[in-house]
Amino acid sequence: MYNGWMNGQQIEQHVARMNNAHIYYEVSGEGPAVVLLHGLSGSTRWWRKNVPVLSRRYRVYAVDMIGFGRSRGQPFVMQETAGRIIDWMDELGEERFHLVGHSMGGLVSAEIAAQCPEQVGQLVLVDAVALPLGHSILHSAINLAAALRHVPVDFLPVLAYDALRAGPLTLLKSSYSIHQVDLRPDLARIAARTLIVWGEWDTLLPVSSGEALHQVLPGSDWVVIEGAGHNPMWDRPEVFNRVVMEFLEAGLAHGLEA
Repeated sequence: MYNGWMNGQQIEQHVARMNNAHIYYEVSGEGPAVVLLHGLSGSTRWWRKNVPVLSRRYRVYAVDMIGFGRSRGQPFVMQETAGRIIDWMDELGEERFHLVGHSMGGLVSAEIAAQCPEQVGQLVLVDAVALPLGHSILHSAINLAAALRHVPVDFLPVLAYDALRAGPLTLLKSSYSIHQVDLRPDLARIAARTLIVWGEWDTLLPVSSGEALHQVLPGSDWVVIEGAGHNPMWDRPEVFNRVVMEFLEAGLAHGLEA
């Protein structure tokens, strides 16, 4: 275990080793468990504007999924990722937890919630890849180029560095996997109270994608964050933090303790 600091709050840095793999994660705060899962090419660093707020009320686990960030150097296998996270939470002894997943991390979060409905109390899907994209990897690359127009200047070094750490093979493999996955048969098994958050200017996954997901998950809450792109937790952190905290707190008020 290593200790660090973020905005005056202590961050515990850990590496979990299990089944010939390692998962790097950071922990801060006390309270019900909230797990943050980053998107494609991401890392724990993508949540640095959110962890200090969330950890005032929750025990926050920010994870580098296998193949990314400080969990790099291992093969990324989409079909194994949800199971790895579930096993890791079991190792930690967290029998109930809330999930916040962004983009590809949203896909993994939805899969976990479908596989283990008794363990996931509340689910937040942020510009999530949970429905078939319906276009090619090339088309997604073009959309990504357009999305860069809305990326804040201070996020560009984070994005570039994390992409370099993951490496081209992992990025290509994960991109291919995203274009093959279809969670529609599984989404009906999600029992968790769900919030869907989308960036108004997301050109990688437009608002219509979020609206479609909202229709597939009856009873889900739906919020569009104005002025945000594909990464609303970084683009508009104050609004994002408020929306997510209000959602989680409302669930706790109705007895959805993790």
